[in-house]
Amino acid sequence: MNASELKDLQAPIKEKYKADPSAAMITLKAEGNIGEGISCKVDTGKAMVEAGLHPATGGNGMLACSGDMLLEALVACAGVTLSAVATAIGVDIRSGLVRAEGDLDFRGTLGVSKEASVGFRQIRLSFQLDTDANDEQMASLEKLTERYCVVYQTIAGGTRIDKSFSKI
Repeated sequence: MNASELKDLQAPIKEKYKADPSAAMITLKAEGNIGEGISCKVDTGKAMVEAGLHPATGGNGMLACSGDMLLEALVACAGVTLSAVATAIGVDIRSGLVRAEGDLDFRGTLGVSKEASVGFRQIRLSFQLDTDANDEQMASLEKLTERYCVVYQTIAGGTRIDKSFSKI
């Protein structure tokens, strides 16, 4: 896809959202079923993923770790956003690697230490790109990818979560 094709594809969608801002408000959903043992089966829309305990908390390593899944979602979103931005501004990326690494202190989630935080202390997101982009274009890729990546902005912004618990 080139910049013109991307703009043609998105133009009617953008016009619709300008004319009717409420049409742009869409609720994405994820659902999981509590499984056997300590697991939760999540339908990703493309496959069923069963998440469980990370080996550092007693898991056997056979089930997906939700922390890994969060980093994978960040990598996927950042990679797609980067590709769209590059296409839109006419930067050719021949290939690239997007990597996310996050530091966790498992004492927090296991309740071993109240001083240890629960959750990632730091996440590092890196891009290695095979491209002829100049320094100005690279700066634009970085700025626009950060600005338009939904998962990045959600994590960085600390989005409020409303929760409820009920019995069925």
